[in-house]
Amino acid sequence: MGKTLFEKIWDKHVVRYIENETAVLYIDRHYIHEVTSPQAFNAIEKNGLKIFRPEKTTATADHNVPTVNQHLPISEKLSRIQVEQLEINCKKHNIQLFNLQNEHQGIVHVIGPELGLTLPGSTIVCGDSHTSTHGALGAIAFGIGTSEIEQVFASQCIIQNKPKTLKINVTGKLQKGVTAKDVILYIISKISTSGATGYFIEYCGETISNFSMEERMTICNMSIEMGARGGLISPDSKTIEYLKNKKFAPTGYDFELAKENWSNLFSDADAKFDRELFFSASEISPMVSYGTNPGMAISVSENIPLSNSLSGSEKISFANSLNYMNFYEGEKLVGKKIDYVFIGSCTNSRIEDLRSAAEIIKGKAKSANVIAWVVPGSKKVEQQAIAEGIDKIFTAAGFEFRQPGCSACLGMNEDKIPEGKYCVSTSNRNFEGRQGKGARTILASPIMAAIAAIKGEITDVRNYLN
Repeated sequence: MGKTLFEKIWDKHVVRYIENETAVLYIDRHYIHEVTSPQAFNAIEKNGLKIFRPEKTTATADHNVPTVNQHLPISEKLSRIQVEQLEINCKKHNIQLFNLQNEHQGIVHVIGPELGLTLPGSTIVCGDSHTSTHGALGAIAFGIGTSEIEQVFASQCIIQNKPKTLKINVTGKLQKGVTAKDVILYIISKISTSGATGYFIEYCGETISNFSMEERMTICNMSIEMGARGGLISPDSKTIEYLKNKKFAPTGYDFELAKENWSNLFSDADAKFDRELFFSASEISPMVSYGTNPGMAISVSENIPLSNSLSGSEKISFANSLNYMNFYEGEKLVGKKIDYVFIGSCTNSRIEDLRSAAEIIKGKAKSANVIAWVVPGSKKVEQQAIAEGIDKIFTAAGFEFRQPGCSACLGMNEDKIPEGKYCVSTSNRNFEGRQGKGARTILASPIMAAIAAIKGEITDVRNYLN
């Protein structure tokens, strides 16, 4: 019997099995940042160990960094200490670091692919749940905890239970105004935030293959939001073209050899998945979230669901979520006034995301009642946006074009949404307090966020597309 893509990569990286499906798995690339690495560094040093293969680890500062005046010392004490400690640890252990002064600094899940550090067929881990992003290039990539970071530091391996496999097929043509962000929000809304627990997803179908590499990253990024261990997409000619001439990707003859190997990274025709799901692209509309998890999302033209079919505990959770958001079951979200717009995060801060938002915004002005932030995912994206004049489109419309970082995706830095305020966000999570204490997050695509900023309210972007 044939193998799935996941099985091919997994089997190649198993050093040995401890028992049943528990494996010692070799890791090709380890990404770290300032938040989850300090404890692991301390543990390594306390035990008198050295980092086994420091050249396989790549570091960047992203979660706690400010997105304005990055040339100045960080004002928040905890953030400053964590960023400084990352620099100390990387220097001590000879780890490559892209700090705020480096031209390649940015969000870890943005710079990995754009620098060619993320490669097809590899195993990738990071102390961050959205490591699944890297699966867009045909890699097994997943987030790990602090104790697991220690394992990788010490041995370049990790003890891991083998997940089950889930194939998600998306076929057909998308409607105008529907993006990769809408597709993944739609899937999560259909199977719930726990619907893929215990699985590693492979995304297939013509809709997926028609996506650009950056759109595929958006899809894989949010795999974790349906409970999956990760998600990946088989590499193809787009993947190879994307990696060509990337700074750390193979070059010359080595690139040709790599291409040959990458061409074998696909699921065999007779491969057996543990589960398979099918979705039709034509049924997907621009999506918005209405609750406090990514599964609570609807088409922008729909009403918030009723709680009639829910069980007792589900009804209580549903009611609590709507109470936090100050929404009501059965009501429409179109026309709801908003206060903030955030375009950024490891989900939607790449150049294509900024371009698509700029197309909506060009020649218009944001609503006077909205504060709008655009935060590129890396210094490379920032410079590309400036070179294309995209930054000027945003600033002319009254948006703040900021410097790279995780920013308002999470309340770990200075970019927080005030309590009770509504933010249409291109990030990946809308948990209570995610963007700041009491902040109310509405997840959407970059073009939905852009039109919301212009109108000052939740708006169906399809009504404004030529």
